[in-house]
Amino acid sequence: MDHNKTHITEYKVLAKILLLLIFCTFLTISITSFNLAAFTVTIALLIAGVKGFLVLSYFMHLKYESLLLRILVGSIFLLFIIIVLITFIDYSFR
Repeated sequence: MDHNKTHITEYKVLAKILLLLIFCTFLTISITSFNLAAFTVTIALLIAGVKGFLVLSYFMHLKYESLLLRILVGSIFLLFIIIVLITFIDYSFR
């Protein structure tokens, strides 16, 4: 297996991802102006997850890595989701 492969991502793609990240940031900020009760935090966390996925995929070049590494990173996201769900369940029953 050759580990010295270089992956060149065009600046146009990186600029589009950057604009999408900025849009998601403003979307997260604008969500707080609506009264969605408990869904406000849920939607903000979902948007943060999408932003994290974009950063991992494009800026950290995870989409060019091996399947094992992608599965490991995906399992960390799954663990994070489980922990957040347990926290919300615990908070709702107090």
